[in-house]
Amino acid sequence: VTGHPKYQGSKRIAIFLSMPDEIQTEEIIKDIFKQGKECFIPRYKPHSNHMDMLKLSSAEDISSLTLTSWNILQPSDDDSAREEALAGGGLDLIFMPGLGFDKKGNRLGRGKGYYDTYLERCMKHPSGKPYTIALAFREQICESVPVAENDVQVDEILYEDC
Repeated sequence: VTGHPKYQGSKRIAIFLSMPDEIQTEEIIKDIFKQGKECFIPRYKPHSNHMDMLKLSSAEDISSLTLTSWNILQPSDDDSAREEALAGGGLDLIFMPGLGFDKKGNRLGRGKGYYDTYLERCMKHPSGKPYTIALAFREQICESVPVAENDVQVDEILYEDC
């Protein structure tokens, strides 16, 4: 991941904080800061499909986050001091999680549409849609995954042996 040309050329990167069944992103987050890049993480709004990408100040900043009912660390709802990526310079790159992927770039998420809705918002931002890379285990690559009309394909899927 850290040697990928899109990663190397990106300054503003959004990345998910891993759940136990996902590719672990902690080392990538540490490298984002080591390289002097800006790091943004998701904050999901429950009972909706709205998500923002909020800026982390350091890898250690993760320990100040609150745990959601989904067991995901994220900035609290009353944390208004963090920059939201689309309120600023947008994003260059988004690393995305998922449950399953096909080689056409279709992604099966957890069913709420957070990333699809966020990418629609990105397309309206002056900096445009960021490059998207899904991080997957080889076992998550399928012949096909179900898609809906509003699903946004990922630009690239990185997995072991790809």
